[in-house]
Amino acid sequence: MIAQVTAMASGSVSTGHSAVPQPRLVSSAHEFEAQLMKELLKPLAQSFSANGDDDDSDSAGVLGDYATESLAKALSEQGGLGIATKIIQTLTPTGNTVRQLP
Repeated sequence: MIAQVTAMASGSVSTGHSAVPQPRLVSSAHEFEAQLMKELLKPLAQSFSANGDDDDSDSAGVLGDYATESLAKALSEQGGLGIATKIIQTLTPTGNTVRQLP
């Protein structure tokens, strides 16, 4: 009995099942990290668009924004800066594992 109480206090008791993070949480965490990374990549995208012609500046700007957003999302889903992983670990009950989006 004392061993069970000690194990419960230390958090080492297993309940037999472990919940995984909710898919919405995983998706939202990666989307948040992607938005942060997009802001970090903005100066890079602006420097590329400054080198082009002025004739197609509107279409190049939209395409550049889409490319930056896609790059940021892909980087986040592959690990990125680790912000999404930390959010998922923090908002998921103890003992759960972090899984990546497919």
